[in-house]
Amino acid sequence: MNKAELANRIAETTGVNRRQAEHMIETFTELVTAELQRGGEVNIAGFGAFLAKTRKPRVGVNPQKPDEAIQIDAVTVAKFKPGSNLKKALKHSHVVASGTQASATPEPAAA
Repeated sequence: MNKAELANRIAETTGVNRRQAEHMIETFTELVTAELQRGGEVNIAGFGAFLAKTRKPRVGVNPQKPDEAIQIDAVTVAKFKPGSNLKKALKHSHVVASGTQASATPEPAAA
């Protein structure tokens, strides 16, 4: 699913228009990015946590000259740690013996 498809699904599910849904996605990504740049983390209970981790500097191998060592600088990378509900949903989304696939997303409750 890409950003446009996600925006369409959000619009259908929430009743907002597609432009508003796109704005929600952009706002979410901007807020998460800004928090990670500050070294913080964003936790969404049950879904997971976005966090920034710093990889230590290390010695690597030059892919163009495999016999040559190169120094790789420290770098900050984004990480995602899945939450319990996401883990549980994915664990139960495997193909069952009958050949049907269990749904990874719960059906909406009837009103």
